[in-house]
Amino acid sequence: MRRPNTACRSKVRRLTRRQFVRRLGGIAASTLATPWIAGADRAQPPARKRVALLATEVRKYSHAQHFIDRLLEGYGWEGEHHPSAVELASLYVDQFPSGDLSRDREKRHSVKIHPTIAECLTLGTSRLAVDGVLIIAEHGDYPTNAKGQKLYPRYKFFKEVVKVFESSGRSVPVFNDKHLSTSWSECVEMVEDSRRLDFAFLAGSSLPVTWRLPSLELPIGIRLEESLCACYGGVDSYDIHGLETAQCMSERREGGEVGVRSVHAVRGDAVWEAVLARDSTRKLLLAALGRSHTVTPPPGYSVPVLSLEHARRTCPSPVGYFIEHSDGFRTTLLLLDGLIQDFNYAGLEKGGRIHSCQMHLPMPPRMTTLADFFNPLVHNIEETVLSGKATYPVERTQLMSGVVIFAVESLHRGGAQLLTPELKVAYSAPERSAYWRA
Repeated sequence: MRRPNTACRSKVRRLTRRQFVRRLGGIAASTLATPWIAGADRAQPPARKRVALLATEVRKYSHAQHFIDRLLEGYGWEGEHHPSAVELASLYVDQFPSGDLSRDREKRHSVKIHPTIAECLTLGTSRLAVDGVLIIAEHGDYPTNAKGQKLYPRYKFFKEVVKVFESSGRSVPVFNDKHLSTSWSECVEMVEDSRRLDFAFLAGSSLPVTWRLPSLELPIGIRLEESLCACYGGVDSYDIHGLETAQCMSERREGGEVGVRSVHAVRGDAVWEAVLARDSTRKLLLAALGRSHTVTPPPGYSVPVLSLEHARRTCPSPVGYFIEHSDGFRTTLLLLDGLIQDFNYAGLEKGGRIHSCQMHLPMPPRMTTLADFFNPLVHNIEETVLSGKATYPVERTQLMSGVVIFAVESLHRGGAQLLTPELKVAYSAPERSAYWRA
């Protein structure tokens, strides 16, 4: 039997160790540098998916400005600048107030403002020509009804979008900023349209996706008994923020969300009397205030006092929503202007343990337009457009839109408790919340 040539084996071994990886890397680099193509043309990077944005107005600090600038210029994400994963291809702007920024963005980025919603979605053709639609119908000069609801054209914009989908024979994901409508029947119709035409429908405010301090993720199936959000702001405005703050936590409870049985909204002393009447609600309020960074201290003091007596003195005109769910679960929303200026959650688990955190929503500095809590919201929109699947359920915003509608009605009737059989909206929470962890 012939003996192997050891010198040859050694030479091969040296080649493998010293040169094989380098040669393999050269082959890979060559392959990447010269893509597999037909003909002589070089391969082009894949085009980004295109979105259309429908705005009521675009001025400094308006919601539309925050969305448009992030889509056009990128935003901070995971410790670095993130160019938007989708392309803002067209705009529709309903109003042009003093200080309008939309024409500047049109000129600077060559994004055309179209005269109609249909042209915005079709890019001036006869068929849908974008891969996603954003409806940002917040801010602007619109009428207010006798109940104090500002009649933004969210539903109107949405139905115009649906018409284009129907005439084109296809649909794409839609995002709707904040609550769906001031009419419950319109809220229902919007969600039913998304199911009928089979498109991903993402909606709501930035609160469920902003930072949480601490980074609290309640487990699916937790045996919660009650939730509370202590925050600030106006009725039919910031209340949807506070309700979604509580709901994105409450929906993770055992059995999931099953709908709302009744809504009771009151003002002033009646709020404090209702809080004091239930020991669990009182404890949750103090826990939520313990997460706030903005509790007003007593005159002459720099340290806040976490007591109901101090809260009542500091905030004599609160607004409270007391919500009973169909499974007996309770949600309390407290708008505490003068006492705090942030959004704080507390939830009571069966057995007495309280879970709490702040949904961090820092206002933009005076000299900039930054409002970083829009970053995760835009990121979730991008993910929805790219995947064709909503990153969290639209039923959350549908249900909380309904709670706002009935709370406004309850206040309009002088604080009457309203039964809400209409709000039988059942759904399950996603396994992993979409809030900003980085």
